[in-house]
Amino acid sequence: MSSTENGSLSPEAVEQEHQPESGPFPMLVVGALGVVYGDIGTSPIYSFREALRVAASDGSIVRGDVLGVLSLIVWALTLIVTVKYVSFVLRADNNGEGGTLSLMTLARNSFPRRPVLILGIGILGASLFMGDSVITPAISVLSAVEGLETVTPAFQPYVVPITLVILILLFSVQRFGSGTVGTVFGPIMLLWFIVLGLAGLRHIADDMDVLWAINPYYAVRFLASNPGLSFATMGSVFLAVTGAEALYVDLGHFGRKPIVTAWLLLVFPCLLLNYFGQGAFVLASTHLPQNVFFDMQPGWAVLPMVLLATIATVIASQSVISGAYSMVRQAVQMNILPRFGILHTSETQLGQIYIPRVTWILGIAVMLLVVGFEKSGNLAAAYGISVTGEMFVTNILLFIVMLRIWRWRLAAVAGVVFLFAVVDITFLSANAIKVVEGGWVSLGIAFTMCVIMWTWVRGSRYLFDKTRKSEVPLDVIVKEMERKPPVIVTGTAVFLTGDPESTPTALMHSLKHYKVLHETNVILTIVTAPTPRVPDRERVEIEKINGLFKRVKITFGYMEQPNLPRALALCRKQGWKFDIMTTSFFLSRRSLKASKRSGMPLWQDHLFIGLARNAADATAYFQIPSGRVVEIGTQVVI
Repeated sequence: MSSTENGSLSPEAVEQEHQPESGPFPMLVVGALGVVYGDIGTSPIYSFREALRVAASDGSIVRGDVLGVLSLIVWALTLIVTVKYVSFVLRADNNGEGGTLSLMTLARNSFPRRPVLILGIGILGASLFMGDSVITPAISVLSAVEGLETVTPAFQPYVVPITLVILILLFSVQRFGSGTVGTVFGPIMLLWFIVLGLAGLRHIADDMDVLWAINPYYAVRFLASNPGLSFATMGSVFLAVTGAEALYVDLGHFGRKPIVTAWLLLVFPCLLLNYFGQGAFVLASTHLPQNVFFDMQPGWAVLPMVLLATIATVIASQSVISGAYSMVRQAVQMNILPRFGILHTSETQLGQIYIPRVTWILGIAVMLLVVGFEKSGNLAAAYGISVTGEMFVTNILLFIVMLRIWRWRLAAVAGVVFLFAVVDITFLSANAIKVVEGGWVSLGIAFTMCVIMWTWVRGSRYLFDKTRKSEVPLDVIVKEMERKPPVIVTGTAVFLTGDPESTPTALMHSLKHYKVLHETNVILTIVTAPTPRVPDRERVEIEKINGLFKRVKITFGYMEQPNLPRALALCRKQGWKFDIMTTSFFLSRRSLKASKRSGMPLWQDHLFIGLARNAADATAYFQIPSGRVVEIGTQVVI
């Protein structure tokens, strides 16, 4: 029913149709804090702690190691977030939208024949994002609840159960939408970042020499002093920048300026203050603290900080879940995944959606990780490799965009991307050594998603080619109906098809069994544009074939939820007076059977058939009133 359409819409037209959330600029900045920076904003809870545990494996505090780890974190935040994402990646928007699939679409559309290789790269990036989506809620909430052990060790047996209860509540409330809760996300995260900055500022005076960590010399010296140990430490240092990809994923929600402003004026300074404060606290200590973030709080503030950190990590988890919803919806619209039942939780905000099947798959996977790993320190080994992989994929796609769309000189593009690639490959290699310790989890999730997406893309193409060979050209049927018309009945019949040049199977069966034809017959094709949204004036195209038949093409952007009746109502402006009460929609429901000659391995045939059977009903997905739908079953051997 849905296919990818080659072609493009004018950026000016789409920009007029879709704008980021509007409102006073300060409110947009605060809103960005709640949606964009939850993940990277909660990294101080565990990132510096985990990096120090690797660097100081014997428990001793070496001044050079502390300054080296801190310098690595400072420059990772600077190079990856400030330089790469803020200065370059955020400019590579696809008509206001961001994310791996948007960047993939932008890069792929720059080639006339839409290379399959770029599609594969985009699928890999999206799959790695799903690996990140599973681990982020687990490590974030677990690390915050572990702060209770700082209050009293008696809480230790209850950390995992409390974490599970919080996660169950988090995933249970998804069906109500994030609109109501979302109004307080921004102010809470604003409070969180202010508290982060003040907590760090309070301890910097413990050892002012910690400020020397801003000098990259300490990072270089640390890396050179013990290459093996420092290389392993890099995997934990990277935890400080996980969440940077959210800046790009959520670009369409707020626009570039509020996201950049929030980073430069508040998030980046507060993160630096907190990390410097943690470093100074460790330098002033006689032994390596068990949990640096919570141990450096005054006694009276530990419990309030644990509560605030828990709320902040729930917000971070919510942001990742919403990002997973957005990615899945884009993939469905691009025909990279089968249709999922998508529910809208807001009448005014298009982006607020709820996907039940994704929610519970994600929720069960997250809770299994918490039970299996038990401690955030153990989960840290599984975290990072999927994010670094996705960042490297972004480099490849950004290279294509800079070269083919921005028209930069090859030398300039190569220089910029080479710098980013060196940083990303270094972190990717450092995280790769953690595969055995837990990194296999995120790789396993990404591999599973890759197989599912590629199977759906490949199987859909085989199925399209198979059915096209057996279908009769529409022109032949039209001429036959003119020469020997059947009984004509009143009303309109709409036949959904992915190939407007062939006769829909539902039409052939209708003529064969009912031996009647409606007075108006519409061959309807729904396509997905390579842009996030399509303005109403460009949504519908009508081609009149004769007095009985017409072709209609309806185009939706890959960020839009298809609403067929509303789109067909636009046909009235082009002369077709569509009336849903006199219209019947004919859909073909295919029963698929595996074949050894399909061109795919038998296991992939069965996987594709399983995905097709579990796809959401087309009637609900396209929002067609069920009372107006006639489904005709056919059997197809792929």
